[in-house]
Amino acid sequence: MMLSWIDWMVIAGYFVLIAGIAWWTIKRQKEKTTDQYFLAGRHLGWFIVGASIFASNIGSEHLVGLAGSGATDGVAMAHYELHAWCLLVLAWVMVPFYMRSRVFTMPEFLERRFSPEARTVLSAISLVAYVLTKIAVGVFAGGVVFSVLLPEINFYGLDSFWVGSFLVIIITGIYTVLGGLSAVAYTEAIQTIVLIIGSALVTIFGLHYIGGWSELRSIVGSEMFNLWKPLIPHGMAGTWAPVKEAGRMAWYFNDNYPWLGMLFCAPIIGLWYWCTDQYIVQRALAARNETQARRGSIAASYFKLLPVFIFIIPGIICYGLAVSGKVPALQQQLIGPDGQIIRDQAQQAFPLMVAHVLPVGVRGIVVAGLLAALMSSLAGVFNASSTLFTIDFYSRIKKNISQERLVRVGRIATTVMVLIGLAWLPVIRGGKGLYDYLQGVQAYLAPPIFVVFFAGILNKRLNAKGCLAALSTGFVLGLFRLAVDTPVKLIPGFRYPEGSFLWIINNIYFQYYSLVIFLISIAVMYLVSYSTEEPDYQKISGLTFGTINEEHRKATRASWSRWDLVASIIVIMIIIAVYLYFTG
Repeated sequence: MMLSWIDWMVIAGYFVLIAGIAWWTIKRQKEKTTDQYFLAGRHLGWFIVGASIFASNIGSEHLVGLAGSGATDGVAMAHYELHAWCLLVLAWVMVPFYMRSRVFTMPEFLERRFSPEARTVLSAISLVAYVLTKIAVGVFAGGVVFSVLLPEINFYGLDSFWVGSFLVIIITGIYTVLGGLSAVAYTEAIQTIVLIIGSALVTIFGLHYIGGWSELRSIVGSEMFNLWKPLIPHGMAGTWAPVKEAGRMAWYFNDNYPWLGMLFCAPIIGLWYWCTDQYIVQRALAARNETQARRGSIAASYFKLLPVFIFIIPGIICYGLAVSGKVPALQQQLIGPDGQIIRDQAQQAFPLMVAHVLPVGVRGIVVAGLLAALMSSLAGVFNASSTLFTIDFYSRIKKNISQERLVRVGRIATTVMVLIGLAWLPVIRGGKGLYDYLQGVQAYLAPPIFVVFFAGILNKRLNAKGCLAALSTGFVLGLFRLAVDTPVKLIPGFRYPEGSFLWIINNIYFQYYSLVIFLISIAVMYLVSYSTEEPDYQKISGLTFGTINEEHRKATRASWSRWDLVASIIVIMIIIAVYLYFTG
């Protein structure tokens, strides 16, 4: 595909707009304090909070991954996007505790509730996970987008994957280093608008190209519109025995998004991500007050409903256009000799739609949206990682250090994250094996974190020893699964002997294994806590439901109105309507 001069003008306009907002934000910063740099002075309004949460979540890997899953499995992955209700849990359940505590980071909150050791463990795990997953996966997906949309780019022997990824990482890094969370949040608000408009145009033009919604459904079949996949694929017999053979398979080996995993495991990952992950919650912590933090979270829940329609549906449309032969180029790229979609090629579904369906000018808007997705998610992880390192490690090692020095260290930490992003480029160029492998990491690390945060807030009797035991046990189980999966994912041709213990562990569907980690973690936390001494309830005042006083209740009640409640109920109703519609 060749972008026209109009498209390039649109893309240039996007960069000018982002540069202008970043510059304006940086110039506004008069104080060099940790509040200002890491939490935007705690003065963000609800729209900026909501848009920033959404933009941080939606990276180019979502456009690549969600559209790809739409092309191969229909709306199955919409379960994760319908986790907009998790943002309502953040708004109504978690925000009051977080805003009362006045913390900078989620590990810091864990220290207030439990112990400094719990804070250190979570900080270390979070930092490693951000480097391995959010930076690596984001850059990889961005490279896929550039290589499909801008294949004509060549700069001194470097192809579009290298040139595009390098430029976006550098540009994003500059304004993140200089402006901190203020620059990140305000640019993300604009990027959200660009991203939504651009992606919506792909859906609109795609539906027009294929002949409308009814035509799409008739071409791809009703199963592509079924959110509830069976425990065993059609035509297979299920069994408890650990086997995988023609016509028969253990039900817990089925990886085609079975309803059991989506119903019970997906919410655990969702609640961890939306309610306890620094990457997301940092925006709520930066709100002006509890009212703005809650309304920002509610606004983000509305934004979060959109990916089903602007990312997944374009993937389904792409499959429909390919399988029907209406766009021969798509058929050649995506459909194999057997008439089935080539799953390895499906991750190109969204950029292929942009290349072959959109008219001149509109392509530029959508490419700007793709750049917005990549830049916003990278800016978010750069800033979150910098905050974790500076606040949870450096400031605890170097006592009585000035605010200005901490900001300087934060900028250096952000620069290091940018350099790590660049260093990942040659590694991730290796292909989809690494990308697929990294997608499962959060499912193995999330359950123990979810347990200690939610159980810790719900039950005041749980103590620091129980928290550390749950975190340690859960992380060991998760790392064990990752160690088992790694050779299979990254070494071509590697397989465990069929029927062996490690083969069984490797083949258990990741959501089921994640559910096992969750159950063991919560059991360990309760057993250890109740077999050891009670915590000091005075120290955890206001940090659990059991230690809230009347003053806390009044402050929280005064922070919301009936319109906040109505807005939340509407989100729930939309989610229920989508679930009722997408049943095949």
